[in-house]
Amino acid sequence: MKLLVVSDSHGSSGILKELAEKYSGVVDAMIHCGDSELKADDEAIVPFITVRGNCDMDARFPECQVKTIVGSKVFVTHGHLFGIKMSLDKLFYRAKEEGADFVFFGHSHLVGAERIEDIIFLNPGSILLPRGRVERTYAIVEKLPQKVVVKIYDDAHSELDDLRTEFSF
Repeated sequence: MKLLVVSDSHGSSGILKELAEKYSGVVDAMIHCGDSELKADDEAIVPFITVRGNCDMDARFPECQVKTIVGSKVFVTHGHLFGIKMSLDKLFYRAKEEGADFVFFGHSHLVGAERIEDIIFLNPGSILLPRGRVERTYAIVEKLPQKVVVKIYDDAHSELDDLRTEFSF
């Protein structure tokens, strides 16, 4: 399984179109973790599995989505409803309830990946307004037979090697 995960594009449709063009047919799914600030039928966001962030006005976006992608259960949310700036506890308990293997979220604009128990959590950062680093970021998540590899890229599509994370089974 290979996924593109992006978040917090805040109206920047150009980069979403660029990502869709670059990764369509290369990844199994493209995921946007909210705050696109686009309408649900905007051509830039349509290729993505998308949730509603606190800055999204279009109520057609769901608050959360649970998808099974190539045998893995993926839980997607923006994060603001789970207090992710304080702790991942609420998000963890919801992910456990959903039986999720992966949790993708945004909101804080801070890039990072970690495993809590057997669940991989990823915030891809912001593709427009990063915090904590200067690079605008997105992630490619690849589940291999013995491990999960999370690679973080900047908006020029260069991997940020210091942010690569691997989780062994």
